[in-house]
Amino acid sequence: MQKVSVLLFLAWVCFLFYAGIALFTSGFLLTRLELTNYSSCHEPPGPGPLPWGYRGEPGACWMTSRFSRVVLVLIDALRFDFAQPQSSQMPGTPASLPFLGKLRSLNRILEIQPHHARLYRSQVDPPTTTMQRLKALTTGSLPTFIDAGSNFASHAIVEDNLIKQLISAGRRVVFMGDDTWKDLFPGAFSQAFFFPSFNVRDLHTVDNGILEHLYPTMDSGEWDVLIAHFLGVDHCGHKHGPHHPEMAKKLSQMDQVIQGLVERLENDTLLVVAGDHGMTMNGDHGGDSDLEVSAALFLYSSTALFPSVPPEEPEVVPQVSLVPTLALLLGLPIPFGNIGEVMTEVFSGGEDSQFHSSALAQASALHLNAQQVSRFLHTYSVATQDLQVKELQRLQSLFSKASADYQRLLQSPQRAEATLQAVIAELQQFLRGARAMCIESWARFSLVRMAGGATLLAAACFLCLLASQRATSPGFPFRSLFLIPVSWGLAGTIVYAGILATIGLKLDPIVLGAVAAMGSLLPCLWKAWASWGARRHLAALLPIPVPVLLLLLIRLAAFFSDSFVVAEARATPFLLGSLILLLLARLHWEGQLLPPKLLAVPRLGSSTPPGPPRHNGAQALGLGVGLLLCTRLAGLFHRCPEETPACRSSPWLSPLASMMGGRAKNLWYGACVGALVALLAFVRLWLRRYGNLKSPEPPVLFVRWGLPLMALATAAYWALASGADEAPPRLQALVAGASVMLPRAVAGLAASGLMLLLWRPVTVLVKAGVGAPRTRTILTPFSGAPTSQADLDYVVPQIYRHMQEVFQGRLARTKSQGPLTVAAYQLGSVYSAAMVTALTLLAFPLLLLHAERISLVFLLLFLQSFLLLHLLAAGIPITTPGPFIVPWQAVSAWALLATHNFYSTGHQPVFPAIHWHAAFVGFPEGHGSSTWLPALLVGANTFASHLLFAVGCPLLLLWPFLCESQRPRKRQQLPGSEAEARVRPEEEEEEAEEEPLMEMRLRDAPHHFSAALLQLGLKYLFVLGTQILACVLAASILRRHLMVWKVFAPKFIFEAMGFIVSSVGLLLGISLVMRVDGAVSSWFRQLVLAQQR
Repeated sequence: MQKVSVLLFLAWVCFLFYAGIALFTSGFLLTRLELTNYSSCHEPPGPGPLPWGYRGEPGACWMTSRFSRVVLVLIDALRFDFAQPQSSQMPGTPASLPFLGKLRSLNRILEIQPHHARLYRSQVDPPTTTMQRLKALTTGSLPTFIDAGSNFASHAIVEDNLIKQLISAGRRVVFMGDDTWKDLFPGAFSQAFFFPSFNVRDLHTVDNGILEHLYPTMDSGEWDVLIAHFLGVDHCGHKHGPHHPEMAKKLSQMDQVIQGLVERLENDTLLVVAGDHGMTMNGDHGGDSDLEVSAALFLYSSTALFPSVPPEEPEVVPQVSLVPTLALLLGLPIPFGNIGEVMTEVFSGGEDSQFHSSALAQASALHLNAQQVSRFLHTYSVATQDLQVKELQRLQSLFSKASADYQRLLQSPQRAEATLQAVIAELQQFLRGARAMCIESWARFSLVRMAGGATLLAAACFLCLLASQRATSPGFPFRSLFLIPVSWGLAGTIVYAGILATIGLKLDPIVLGAVAAMGSLLPCLWKAWASWGARRHLAALLPIPVPVLLLLLIRLAAFFSDSFVVAEARATPFLLGSLILLLLARLHWEGQLLPPKLLAVPRLGSSTPPGPPRHNGAQALGLGVGLLLCTRLAGLFHRCPEETPACRSSPWLSPLASMMGGRAKNLWYGACVGALVALLAFVRLWLRRYGNLKSPEPPVLFVRWGLPLMALATAAYWALASGADEAPPRLQALVAGASVMLPRAVAGLAASGLMLLLWRPVTVLVKAGVGAPRTRTILTPFSGAPTSQADLDYVVPQIYRHMQEVFQGRLARTKSQGPLTVAAYQLGSVYSAAMVTALTLLAFPLLLLHAERISLVFLLLFLQSFLLLHLLAAGIPITTPGPFIVPWQAVSAWALLATHNFYSTGHQPVFPAIHWHAAFVGFPEGHGSSTWLPALLVGANTFASHLLFAVGCPLLLLWPFLCESQRPRKRQQLPGSEAEARVRPEEEEEEAEEEPLMEMRLRDAPHHFSAALLQLGLKYLFVLGTQILACVLAASILRRHLMVWKVFAPKFIFEAMGFIVSSVGLLLGISLVMRVDGAVSSWFRQLVLAQQR
């Protein structure tokens, strides 16, 4: 099997999985239809007379305006308890928390002017990301779950919104703050001061920029609506958490801002202070925990606005309720797609208004709101079939009754108060029912696409299982299992696209990809089953050992339980530890603590006795204990999910800059640099141990000098990042410049090292010396240079043995002198050396994207990998010339270790746990309009363990051959090899010891080498594919579960992204091995030609 065939087959299998994931995603994470209809003053929301109290003033629309100006102060991540007075905190809450009672001006206003102000608990709809909250605060609609992915790239809002209504009414809108508004409302503001928003480490740039323009703009009077979006509180939460003293400083600064605005407020101006969302105890947001969906909302007017004093416990209002409220207070039409309910209290008429007139004004506002929502529901139901028909009919009946009662009430305004309250209750019931129906309906799924995606994933897993069994057989039908099915798939895709074009239907790329995948997969499965599967028993189709299969099934079954998904960070080390103990027990039960038999069958036809043990029992036991210990230590760097409030996240996950004590920070910095040095020394010692650090090749020179430079730059960047706030003012510019250049230098050095490795991957030391005549060096059945791959495969092992003898000086003792011969240092580890070098080069930039103390986890990651590889090598039999097989327990343990390190690096499969700070490593000022680069950096941070273990997966095949070098074997005289016997002197046969061939055994049978890589890739894809399939089935079956959007949907998204990253990494790792193999072949070809000359 050719190398390119292996890569093509694996790439095709990956495409099958990608198509299944995309098809399922399109049916599971739906986006709602965004209507482009707009409300207008010239078109009332429904039939009937003007609202009660409408006096027809100029500029009034739907309802007489109460205010002509609004100041909207949006404090990002202003959690509700940040605004509560300290005396009203929950019992048991420590009074020393930094954020308590810092917004004193709010509490003072509520006490002194109770009829002028109100504090509400704003109930936020998830996802609690800024861009989605801004959409809700301006449109009154609900973004769907998948919209959270758009937080990287904010697109202009096409729905009707408050900003558009203000512009249409000729109002002057001035904005200052978060530049996300620039993308959402391009060109909408009469004056704007935008500041970069994505750098969560910068607490002051945005806020100070706003303060520079806020009061002068307000005093100028050249505005009707003034919007100021502060980010310091949100960034402080991301950088330090809400319990840091910096949070108290930011809240105190916001308190001064509010106080200054209140002093400048005029009678016709309404002040709104709002948080777009809350934050968790760690300062993150994006999910739907109580702390994330609880934000503060404060309203204030210089004139009396409320008829009564504030209640003891602030009222809870949906966040979208602010949209219709502001629209009617400003005399604007309510945005067309709004589903929020007006806050009736602000339409009561003030402190001196009578109860009956206040209630009638509230009913009028509610009726306008209900007419607008009813119009939206009707229009939306005509455009799409998302809404539930029966519930829609019930709500329309309820609205018709409430509207009729309201019309009768207008005809006799002095009717009983009970009737008035009944109308208000009916209208509120309709509005709340409509919102609940929309929330439920917009979570509807396309069951056909979901089923199709799950079926495609299951079929791809089955193909991996079948093909992995057949891959090592001599007659693997590559042509019938790949080329012909792919041709069928392409033909089916062309026919499908042609049919759609003929009938004029829109071409869906996701469906087209699924058709191509299914069209190529079905013939392949049919051929595989007909030629192989049907002739085997069912047990042969499940070659996975029963204990390993049981552990795999337990892990997959856990995906169907929300509590187990939440606790996966603790369950994964348990499963990994169980598998390690199983490996040790298996070695003991099968007598393989003394290593397996090494069957070496030379080309001349005789067998070699089994080699000596690679590990004794104590060594294997020590490997297992060390691996368990490293797993336990890595588990100390854990992040608790928000669903387990009793759990305490590791404090070691935070950056050193968040530490207050200087001595503790210095000690931790020393430990981090020590881990960095230990990792570098560990890799260099390993390369020196196998002789791969003596070569003058460019990659080896880079390992000698480039890696220390990368480590030095990383340590310097950590020092600057941890103490940037403490740098003297005159050095601030230098520190800022170094913070930009050092991470980019590390990334550039890593890229350069990888390019050098791809260019010259053979890391051996070559020496020339006087040797024996060429007629006594290599035995070939052909004359001249090798003319075929078979000739080259025949002669390569002999060349390698000969070079080992030359290196040991054995041929120098022969009587005759010949031409120059060539010796190489440890060519037997050439594949592993390239892999370890590549993984080290990848690890440094990935490490730089994490907090400093995660360097300890990366050190443990490499130790775990090496210990596991040695333990697995003790139980993997090596047969020469093949086939070479990596057992299922090795692949399963490798995949479990990747998942374990995902959690050990401080990640969780939820959006609030994403390390957004990684986007600014090397780019502290942000990325401008670019979205792919920050997404790439954050993705590399999140899935670093997936990438490293996937690229390193070929080590599972290479390591058992590498471990052959741990004890040399006596060279045995092979019967029938008289020609070879003449090459060696008799005394050499008795005394010399043969150096093991190690990885050069793989070159004895190139077909088996390629087949083993294909089988390894298919097994790894099968294990990963079953995980994503289990997530898909769990999300499908539990799609109406209470925790579907909190647990199962994020888990599916993270598993899908992890699979994509792992599959790409696997292809890169196998490609690197094949590149090394091709370079070794070229090297040997040149050597043979030199020998022939």
